[in-house]
Amino acid sequence: MTKRWMILFLSLLVTSFAHASEDTLFHDFNGQPRSVESFAGNGKWLVVMIWAHDCHVCNQEAESYAQFHEEHKDSDARVLGISLDGAANKDDAEAFIARHDLPFPNLIGELTPTMLYYSMQTQSQFRGTPTLLLFDPSGKLRAAQAGAVPTSSIEAYIAKNS
Repeated sequence: MTKRWMILFLSLLVTSFAHASEDTLFHDFNGQPRSVESFAGNGKWLVVMIWAHDCHVCNQEAESYAQFHEEHKDSDARVLGISLDGAANKDDAEAFIARHDLPFPNLIGELTPTMLYYSMQTQSQFRGTPTLLLFDPSGKLRAAQAGAVPTSSIEAYIAKNS
C-alpha cells in the first residue's frame, strides 16, 4: 500500500510541476520570480551551476565559475547560479554568494522543484550538487553534468561547438 501512495504522490507532484510556469520555480534574492529561460538564448552560452551552500565541492568550485563569468561575460558566455537551498536556508545561500563574491546572477529554488526541473530538462535523475547545465546561444540545452567540471573543459566544449 505504501508503494501505491508514493506513486500517486509522485504523479501528482509531477503533474502539478508540469502545469507550473517555470518562472514560479525560481526567485532572485529579492523575491522576484525568474526563469532560466530569461537568461538563456541571448546569443551567448549559458552555464547554469546548481549549488547548495553546504556543498563542499560547490564551495571549492564557486570562485573558478566567478572567474569564468568575468572572463567571458562580454564575449561568448556567462554563468547563472541556482541555489537549491530554498527559502528556509536563504540566509545561508546569501552568505555563500557573499563569501565567494559571485559576480553572476543567482536564483533560489526549493529542493524538489529544482530536482524536477533538472529531470524534465535532461530526462535524467538529479544526482547532487554541483550540477551544471550548458545552454547554447539559441537557448537549447546542450550538456548536463553532475559533479565538478573544470572551466577549461567548458571553454573547450564551447570552442568546439561554436
